[in-house]
Amino acid sequence: MTETENVSRRDFVKMAGAAIGGVALGAVGGYSLIPPKETIVTNEVEVEVEVPQEVPEHPWTYVKLDVDAVKARAYDAYFNGGCCYGVYEGVIGELKETVGFPYTTIPTKISVFGKGGIMGWGATCGVLTGAGMAINVVTTDLAPVNEIMGWYTEEALPIYTPVVALKVEGDIPTSVSGSPLCHASVTNWSNLTGFAENAPERAERCARLVADTAGKVAEMLNDQHDGTFTAAFAVPDSVIECGACHGADGPVNNVFGKMDCETCHGDAHN
Repeated sequence: MTETENVSRRDFVKMAGAAIGGVALGAVGGYSLIPPKETIVTNEVEVEVEVPQEVPEHPWTYVKLDVDAVKARAYDAYFNGGCCYGVYEGVIGELKETVGFPYTTIPTKISVFGKGGIMGWGATCGVLTGAGMAINVVTTDLAPVNEIMGWYTEEALPIYTPVVALKVEGDIPTSVSGSPLCHASVTNWSNLTGFAENAPERAERCARLVADTAGKVAEMLNDQHDGTFTAAFAVPDSVIECGACHGADGPVNNVFGKMDCETCHGDAHN
């Protein structure tokens, strides 16, 4: 093959990737579900091969998801990679199936690092890390990230009940974490229920929490897609009260955050 032919072929691949959309049969949201193909000759035999598609810039086109399907997928995924992966796979995995490219270019196992508050450190709960990663793929309006953080800290969870439970059948007790931290969330739940951290009930609780969070992400992204998303989270009163002294405009100015202060500190002035 001559250099001219090489250049022409590279140009063709770029144009094919850029042209995917309305001209492609089966296009969804501007991306083709059917990869373009070309015929090449190898060993004197014509072979039809897929043309590599150029990955578009972020954010990627979003299509509304089946929330129940996202929840079920996320619940199952928890047992294959943990909480962060469960949420990320729940949302992005469904987009892989409903949209195809470019979501098919993402290996969702890149999110397993977030399990247990990042490799068991008990920091930000992995469901929130996975949620933020998924939301950030499809939008530059990150209001849903702030909303999922607030929702997680204030909602009595888990709510989800799987069709077939993989660890423990029946109802699982709920708790309000009061904090986005894995450490606080699990400890509060264990203290309330009496179940140990390594009990199967705790694993079942976290798997259902993964489903709840992935479902909430899908709901918010669906609403954002329709233009009906409305933020509901309000910063806790304790943050406002403590911030008057410890926040950026206060005389002490040594605290930054939105977490309910009383979850960890109680009423520090009593």
